[in-house]
Amino acid sequence: MASIQVVVKHQGKKYEVDVDPESTGLDFKLQLFSLTSVEPERQKILIKGGQLKDDVDMSKLGLKAGQNIMMMGTPGGGGGDLARPSAKIKFVEDMTEAERAQQVGATPAGLANLGNTCYLNSTLQTLRSIPELQTALTTYSPAPGTAREDLAAQLSNLYKVMGATQESVPPMSFLSALRFVFPQFAEKSKSGPGFAQQDAEEAWSQIVQQLGQKVTIKASPDEPGVSFVDKYMAGQFSSVLECDEEEARNGGEQSTSSRDTFHKLDCHIDAQTNHLRDGILAALSERLEKRSEVLGRDAAYTKKSKISRAPKYLTVHFVRFFWKRETRKKAKIMRKVTFPQELDIVEFCSDELKSALVPVRDKVREVRKDEEDIERARKRRKKTHDKDMSDVPGGSGLPSERELRQQKKGGEAQQPAGDGDGDAAMGETFKTDAEIEAESEAALLSAKKELNALISPALRADDGANQSGLYELRGVVTHQGASADSGHYTAYVKKTASVDPKTGKKGKEDGNWWWFNDDKVSEVAVDKVEALAGGGESHSALILLYKAIPLPSAEGVEE
Repeated sequence: MASIQVVVKHQGKKYEVDVDPESTGLDFKLQLFSLTSVEPERQKILIKGGQLKDDVDMSKLGLKAGQNIMMMGTPGGGGGDLARPSAKIKFVEDMTEAERAQQVGATPAGLANLGNTCYLNSTLQTLRSIPELQTALTTYSPAPGTAREDLAAQLSNLYKVMGATQESVPPMSFLSALRFVFPQFAEKSKSGPGFAQQDAEEAWSQIVQQLGQKVTIKASPDEPGVSFVDKYMAGQFSSVLECDEEEARNGGEQSTSSRDTFHKLDCHIDAQTNHLRDGILAALSERLEKRSEVLGRDAAYTKKSKISRAPKYLTVHFVRFFWKRETRKKAKIMRKVTFPQELDIVEFCSDELKSALVPVRDKVREVRKDEEDIERARKRRKKTHDKDMSDVPGGSGLPSERELRQQKKGGEAQQPAGDGDGDAAMGETFKTDAEIEAESEAALLSAKKELNALISPALRADDGANQSGLYELRGVVTHQGASADSGHYTAYVKKTASVDPKTGKKGKEDGNWWWFNDDKVSEVAVDKVEALAGGGESHSALILLYKAIPLPSAEGVEE
């Protein structure tokens, strides 16, 4: 459809503008912004007595060539949200591979399967979802002459390559280093040529152990380095070990207390396990046999553990594999065990940690409810406003010229009563939508500041710990098959929100996930992840990676 040239009058000037009938009102406003520097949200464009809306179809306005259109509005003091680009716009086809890989929403790189290496690929993709790890690896320097066998150095190089491409990457150098440091991953297949399949959980644990030994981070150059894993991925248990036999207790045997470091929570699975919570509680109460000095023989003991430090990144392991003598393989427990997108660990914590987490957790939930209420109210006001606007014959927020004439005649014929009963005569005032929203936002900001003030000094000083007791699911390693040494491993990683290059603020996440199936990477909805509870040989969750939910800063801004 051919464009139509109209004349736009603004502050004594005339602009000839070509209008594409297939465009929208917002497209037209953007054209005028380029001519007048008046931001679209500050423009008032009058067409046939009505104000132009952003979503109006320009083809339905019946525009004619040479038609005069009035525009009102002045440029904002700060330049508005829009600004002329300072650099030349570069189109995708003109970008390098590295530039395309770094664009918002770009599909991340997959990893080539080098022969039964899906267990490794899924582990590496999930660990890559930890941004602090990627940052720490960029500054890592191996000892001279050790780079080829240094897992941290090889992981740093691999992640750099993956960040600069959308193509599949073969992790050959990292795999060679892994097999050098841990020869069990170089085991040959007993059923055919090539290397044997391995357990992804074992690979995860060995890689994390190496990172803990090698990768350190410093708050400042003068301070000693702290292990990355100890800071962000390691928790602490407060444990009590007690003999189960009354005879030992009566004989004076005392329970013993200890503090133990953990890098993952186990989820034990038996006939009563239906949910992640059930399995974690079972794992926190461990039965074992050891010698009792009071009884002079071996006796049964129970070790009960509580979390006394919760790391920012929490790994949860579904203990699905067990050694089966008959087949001499690690058989898989098929039972369905559900897991949440948001995990509350408060009930697993020590009394001391619990008392610090509960006020913050409860305030988080209160703030979320306030945010939901504000959003619902905003949608109601918009719906009401849109309905009111649809009742106006002008169609876009202003009455038609005919209505204005009728209102003027009616106003001359009728004089308002001086002693009427109407509310308007009482001088009552009403708040505008903008005033109501501003008050709600101010109250919400105040609540976020209160939330920040509730964080205990000890937790505030430990920025590598969880400060609310709430975690959000960020990654899942899955297994398909009947045993750990066979089948197939994949990974799911939640998409991160895009960052505004001007403000540095993160936008909202769309809730979708990346599914890494070796070199194949696809975007999937959250219900695909929720279906990984197991119940058969299909894909079921083996490792969950949770991240502490973000909390607002002292200024009430989300960190």
